[in-house]
Amino acid sequence: MIRKLALTAFMALALTAGGAQAAGEEGHVVDFEFPFEGPFGRYDRNQLQRGLQIYTEVCAACHGLQHVPFRTLGDEGGPALPEDQVRAYAANFEVFDPEIDDFRPAAAPDHFPGSGLETAPDLSLMAKARSGFHGPYGLGINQLLRGIGGPEYIASILYTYTGEEREEAGTVFYENLAFPGGWIAMAPPLYDGAVEFADGSPNDVRSLSKDVSAFLMWTAEPKMMARKQAGLTGVIFLTVLTVLLYLTNKRLWMKVKYDTRREH
Repeated sequence: MIRKLALTAFMALALTAGGAQAAGEEGHVVDFEFPFEGPFGRYDRNQLQRGLQIYTEVCAACHGLQHVPFRTLGDEGGPALPEDQVRAYAANFEVFDPEIDDFRPAAAPDHFPGSGLETAPDLSLMAKARSGFHGPYGLGINQLLRGIGGPEYIASILYTYTGEEREEAGTVFYENLAFPGGWIAMAPPLYDGAVEFADGSPNDVRSLSKDVSAFLMWTAEPKMMARKQAGLTGVIFLTVLTVLLYLTNKRLWMKVKYDTRREH
């Protein structure tokens, strides 16, 4: 449905001379800096907890996380909430239980509910479903140097509303510098001070956009840190193996090469 709305916006721009961007032009994705980027990057637990709070207070009204179990909120490398807080948080949601044929408070093993609106996509894997950076001619050079850019794309969408709006075919569209085509049907969900943090962390639109995008990166890649550790271990192992094979090769062929030189 979101893509249909985007197509409608695309066609509207094609028929209108105004607008911040030409029809069909890709939006501008801001290159945010996240602590989990790079081969040694790691999730910031405090940032993930802030992102969870933003999702709960703002995004959960429309968007779901149906592929994310509540229990993972207590995992190390994630928000790492205490077990009692995970249970208390889950109890704020209701899930349908076929055994009792009725709704009940959610428990830690249950999953987040799905989206409350048909037009609101599920956000569980959104950070992997979107790419923010593209290399020339599809070579993926920018992606190699800067990453896929899924969280940057989400943060940019939330951050780059201009305040302009227009109505087409009974639907209100909002100007957004990051959205392809320049106009999006989703109203700006964030504003300065939309969420208050207990630790006094910044709550301007840019900071809120960055925190919730980091949380959505974790929902899409909860085992990223384990994969990075496994990859680093594999690289070290292969490096050591390469050195050992090289030295073994030198030792095995040393006598042959020496005899050959003597014969000549």
